[in-house]
Amino acid sequence: MFIDSAEITVRAGRGGNGVATFRREKFVPKGGPNGGDGGDGGDVVFIASTHIATLMDFRYQHEYAAENGQNGAAGNKTGRNGKAIEIKVPVGTIVRDAGTGDVVADFVEDGQAVVIARHGDGGRGNSHFATSTNQAPRFAEKGRPGEERHVSLELKLLADIGLVGFPNAGKSTLISRISAARPKIADYPFTTLVPNLGIVRVDEGESFVVADIPGLIEGASEGKGLGLQFLRHVERSGVLCFLIDGLSEDPVKDYETLTAELQRYNPEMLGKRRLVCITKMDALPAERMDELRGLRFDGIAPMMISSVSGFGIDELVPRMSRELKAWREEG
Repeated sequence: MFIDSAEITVRAGRGGNGVATFRREKFVPKGGPNGGDGGDGGDVVFIASTHIATLMDFRYQHEYAAENGQNGAAGNKTGRNGKAIEIKVPVGTIVRDAGTGDVVADFVEDGQAVVIARHGDGGRGNSHFATSTNQAPRFAEKGRPGEERHVSLELKLLADIGLVGFPNAGKSTLISRISAARPKIADYPFTTLVPNLGIVRVDEGESFVVADIPGLIEGASEGKGLGLQFLRHVERSGVLCFLIDGLSEDPVKDYETLTAELQRYNPEMLGKRRLVCITKMDALPAERMDELRGLRFDGIAPMMISSVSGFGIDELVPRMSRELKAWREEG
């Protein structure tokens, strides 16, 4: 099951208490203070991992706590520090404060580690408080509580190119054609219910990642269909590839509806580089193909493809690669 959002509570460890003790020596009824310090509590650390693909684990466990520090002991012995708890999240996860919505961390690299909740310090023992006027203090500090935070987790896939289109426009067929990804494919809307990632190999040592998300419908930015749930997964993409169904009565209107939904969801998405592909060329007569070639989509000449027959795919993959390189050079 693909889960891309969750809310959890994390609690760092409390510091151990310092203690008030005194030396016991022969012929000395009460020696000087020798109370040890409490150990520090453990931190809550999030670590990004490419070995995890979803946030599913967080749907079943909602609270995570690090270990508390141990109390100090006589003889100026410091208590043991509490162990940190390490929580692994998928690369692409954004952690926000659930109350304010502020971003706490954005995990974009494998192995990236961020302390989400800091430990409480251990209290000081009474040996720290001896003075010339109070050589036998009978008090010590208590350990401080660790941070507790309620955070929301949101996964945004890290893909170079995002495929955007209406349901049944051919996104899943395309990604299965140009990569090793094998999404479910059928001739009816909303076959794709979860995002899919595919690695497209261009040359030896050169590849890029394509994301196929469930098809958009008009009103997707307001939560209709499956759009709002998955639009976040193409927010990080450098290039958007619009797939327009060649069997549509009005391909230009379809494109305008898609761009309008992206605009409402996040205006910055229309600042990305774009490709437009008209699909299902295998099902169209030659005269209709000529009509479609003459169309322009915000000034962009469309590429004509058929993922079923392979028509136009040999030109599409290098074009994707060039657009991606141009985006990287701009950044």
